[in-house]
Amino acid sequence: MNPALPASSVTATVDFDQDGIQHGFLKLPYSHDGSAWGAIMTPLCVVKNGEGPTALLTGGNHGDEYEGITGLLKLSHQLDHKDIQGRVIIIPMMNQPAVEGASRVSPIDNGNMNRAFPGHPYGTMTERMADYFTRYLIPLCDTALDIHSGGKTLDILPFAAAHRLPDKALESRCSDGARLFGAPYMFFMEEIDATQLYDTAVEDQGKVFVTTELRGGGTTTPDTIAMVDRGIHNFLVFSGVLNKTYLTPPSDPISVEIPDANCYLHAEHRGILELCVSLGDEIHKSDLIARIYSMERTGEAPVEYHAKRSGILAARRHLANVNIGDTFAVLAVKI
Repeated sequence: MNPALPASSVTATVDFDQDGIQHGFLKLPYSHDGSAWGAIMTPLCVVKNGEGPTALLTGGNHGDEYEGITGLLKLSHQLDHKDIQGRVIIIPMMNQPAVEGASRVSPIDNGNMNRAFPGHPYGTMTERMADYFTRYLIPLCDTALDIHSGGKTLDILPFAAAHRLPDKALESRCSDGARLFGAPYMFFMEEIDATQLYDTAVEDQGKVFVTTELRGGGTTTPDTIAMVDRGIHNFLVFSGVLNKTYLTPPSDPISVEIPDANCYLHAEHRGILELCVSLGDEIHKSDLIARIYSMERTGEAPVEYHAKRSGILAARRHLANVNIGDTFAVLAVKI
């Protein structure tokens, strides 16, 4: 814990050092019109068996991404502590208010958990929870898995991902974890702005971090749930805490990279989006990617958007209504 900062107002109702299986909450005091002495209650599960590494598993970083939420809720009642050597900390709904509101961000403070790190103990509710992760939970773990999908606004090729890091030994461990997760694709990601990401907070503490994107649309499918169940199992084996063998995916992951900002295509017009390519399609520089039609009047030709580089279509906007600044397509390069 940073001695320059006060203790967190978040408290855990579990003992992280106790053997066995515990179910409890992270309690964050929240006074509001409906409850003067209320609290945000974030469910968590701790499974521990003796000494060993710790894996921190999170979902619901954004409240409309359900693969991680579902997979970790399932794990919390299926995992047997006798199969564990070490400790697993399971937090299925990292941003609990956002999950309850079925929204990407918290309805309490409009807080995007994955843009709130490292957080602050005197900040908004979202920043206070991010601070607790940064100063209390991340230091407990050796490996961390944060399960994302595209939510209501995006559809994304199913992948597990790592980042390019200055510490090449850590980068190698992270990429191994992403590959062994067993999604159809394994990505190296260049984030638009990594400064306030949970990813960066974990990596800055020298811990192995793996993230995912497992389709989207604000729902789940049997295929995406099967991917997340297999991936969680494999990540726990990779982390050295689950005494079982890897589950083999249907095929080896295809390795790709998002190397630079030219991979992200942003709308500069408002209107109705017509995507002209499909997920996984091979794209060449200057290919037509999309058209945007004006909603203000008929008879106007659409604005066309072309690829700034070659690659494959890795992600697309799920909603056809598009605003200026929205990312509507993301390209990746096979490596």
